Amino acid sequence: MAQFLAGSGKNISGSDRFFVPGQYNETKEKLEAEGIKCFLQDGSGINDATDLVVASTAVEETNVEIQKAKNLAIPVILRSELLTLISNTKRTIAVGGTSGKSTTTAILFDILDHAGYGPGIISGAGLIRLQKQGKIGNASVGNGDWLVIEADESDGSIVNYYPEVGLLLNIDKDHKEIDELINIFQSFKEHTKSLFVVNASNPLTAPFSQNKKQDFSSAGEEAGYKESAFNQKDFQINFIINGVEFSMNAMGRHNMENALAATAVANQLGVDLKICAEAIKKYEGIYRRNQVLGQKNGTWVIDDYAHNPAKVAAAIRSVQPLAKKIIAWFQPHGYGPTRFLRQDFVKEISQALRPQDEIWMSEIFYAGGTTEKNISAADLINDLKTLGSNAFFIENRNDLVPSILSHRTDSTAVLLMGARDPSLDEFARKFFENL
Repeated sequence: MAQFLAGSGKNISGSDRFFVPGQYNETKEKLEAEGIKCFLQDGSGINDATDLVVASTAVEETNVEIQKAKNLAIPVILRSELLTLISNTKRTIAVGGTSGKSTTTAILFDILDHAGYGPGIISGAGLIRLQKQGKIGNASVGNGDWLVIEADESDGSIVNYYPEVGLLLNIDKDHKEIDELINIFQSFKEHTKSLFVVNASNPLTAPFSQNKKQDFSSAGEEAGYKESAFNQKDFQINFIINGVEFSMNAMGRHNMENALAATAVANQLGVDLKICAEAIKKYEGIYRRNQVLGQKNGTWVIDDYAHNPAKVAAAIRSVQPLAKKIIAWFQPHGYGPTRFLRQDFVKEISQALRPQDEIWMSEIFYAGGTTEKNISAADLINDLKTLGSNAFFIENRNDLVPSILSHRTDSTAVLLMGARDPSLDEFARKFFENL
């Protein structure tokens, strides 16, 4: 949002707890390249000339920036409130659901851009084609009326938006219990002003249908947009939507569903299905979503942001066509979320693994704050072993390469998974270098 507002002509500055004196920070460098002043999180960036302070829900009330803003009587709002203000100035398409939001937002942006709509985007993940321009890649102002946003249910902020178009991809247990999620998404539907599109193949989203002709289906349910003939060959998936052939440089049925959802919306906004197919064929992906790092010594390495049970299982399944054996590594995020999702992780992962596949985990990533550290990734591994899975705990992830070398076969792919730890991309690159 800082990038979006800077691109709209606003004077923007900011801070982050990962900005450390004398330490290179790629995000800081790219923000500064967009004309955004970056400060240490010590209050130095806030003064009498500051009109508004925006904070994420991860920033505590005791934070020095928040305290200084309050002492100077500067209004403080949440990032979700700012996104609401921005979205109210545009014809907004809000993409919701517990999985696939970032990818679907990116695909829909690409389709509308290819079709000449000049859309803007505010998302949670960088588009590789925008990153190639030296940008972070998760925001673009655009010169048209439309704005595509990723609407987050994890903090409940999705209920604050009043989009022209709402897209509901799926509902799975993630940050909240199912009943709470259903209530949140019901408000999302009620707040959508015009078109509401849902996944008819997901039993929890299907009841939200506004009109089945507006919905999409990948499993034969009644819907206006149906997929058929899915197949995956290495790093490409092919499928048909309403008689039109699509191909995409991606892996897994979940990415087909993301493309299907984006196509369903774009077509109802006036984009021909063949134009949608052209855009999707050129889609370059988003950062750390099924990102192929390469092949070394006969082993493919794929880096993925998967972090909830459904996403981890989908990522594992998407890589299985590549090799006879998958070695999957996962770093859970947060002690609270891991406790909450323990049984779901174990169930989904055990069902996704083939008999020859393996799951490895390192210790839970701790992002700070107050929490009880009364669970370990080793507990999940022991649960998986009880169910008969090939499961291994390796506390320090830097020991992963030497530990798995003897586990490789002549047809192996390694899948690295985890989220919200900013060092994971560097870890993945070093893993590949050392393999």
